[in-house]
Amino acid sequence: MAQYLTGDNAAIDAFLDQFDVFLLDCDGVIWSGDHVFPGVPETLEYLRSKGKKTVFVTNNSTKSRQEYLTKFTSKGIKSDVEEIFGSAYSSAIYISRILKLPPGKNKVFVVGESGIENELRSENVPFIGGTDPAFRRDITPEDFKGLADGTLLDPEVGVVLAGLDFHINYLKLSHAFQYLRRGAVFLATNVDSTFPMSHGFFPGAGSISFPLNYMTGTTPVALGKPSQAMMDAIEGKFHFDRKRTCMIGDRLNTDIKFGIEGKLGGTLAVLTGVHQKADWEAEDAVAVPAFYVDKLSDLRGLAN
Repeated sequence: MAQYLTGDNAAIDAFLDQFDVFLLDCDGVIWSGDHVFPGVPETLEYLRSKGKKTVFVTNNSTKSRQEYLTKFTSKGIKSDVEEIFGSAYSSAIYISRILKLPPGKNKVFVVGESGIENELRSENVPFIGGTDPAFRRDITPEDFKGLADGTLLDPEVGVVLAGLDFHINYLKLSHAFQYLRRGAVFLATNVDSTFPMSHGFFPGAGSISFPLNYMTGTTPVALGKPSQAMMDAIEGKFHFDRKRTCMIGDRLNTDIKFGIEGKLGGTLAVLTGVHQKADWEAEDAVAVPAFYVDKLSDLRGLAN
C-alpha cells in the first residue's frame, strides 16, 4: 500500500533520508505545458540543499536537452544540461552506440519534432523527415506512385524513429510504413498514450506511433520510460546506487513502473498529472507507488 506523505513532516523527513538521488519526470510533476506548479523551484532547491542529486527524466521528445534547459531557466528552475535525460537523447544514444546497423543503412526517418533531430545531430546520426517542410504537406498522386515503386524512398534509411509529432499527416505515415515494410528497424522515443498540457490531456507519442503498429503488426522498441534500456543508460551516466534512488512521477505505466522494474529503492507518485490514487488501488493496477503526495512541493514539509 502506498504511504501518503502530504502533511506528515516526520514521514517526509524519513522518506528523504532514504535517498540520495531523485529521478524526476517533468510533464505532470514539474509543470503542465508552460505552467510550473507552485513551489516547484523552491522544492528542487530544498532537495539540493539537503545534498540530494536531481535528474530530470522525461519521455517528451519534442525538446532536446538544451531546449529543456532553456525552458527550465525561463521558468526560474536552476539546472544544467547534464541533469536532463530525455527520450530523444536516449533514442539517439541507442541508435549511435548500441544499434548495429548494416553498412549503407545508417539513416533515420523521423516522425517527430526538432528535439529528436537535435539529439540525433549531437550523436552525428543522419536523418530525414521530421520538421522538413517537404513532409509537412498533403499527399499527392505522384507520392502514391513514388512510394509504391520505391523511387521516393531513401535507400540509406535503416530506422524509423517515432515520437510525439505535432504535424503528423498521411504523407509521413506513408513514408514510415514503406520503410518498415522494407525492413527498417522500428523505434519509438516512448509509447505514452497521452501527455498533460495546459491543465488537460492530449495525444502522446504512443498515439502517433500506434497507426504504424497497426499497419505492420509489429511493436517498436521503446526507448523512454519504462524501458530499462533507458534506466541502464541513466545509471551508466550518473553512477548512482539504485537502492538509494527514488523515481518521482505522475504515471503508473511509465514513471512508477520504470522505478519498480529498475529495482530502485522507492517510487513516489504525485497527483498533479495523469494518474490518481484510485488508479493504483484498482485490482488491475499496472503498478503501485511506494509513496505519494498531492504535489511535489509537499516534500518541503514545514518549509512549504
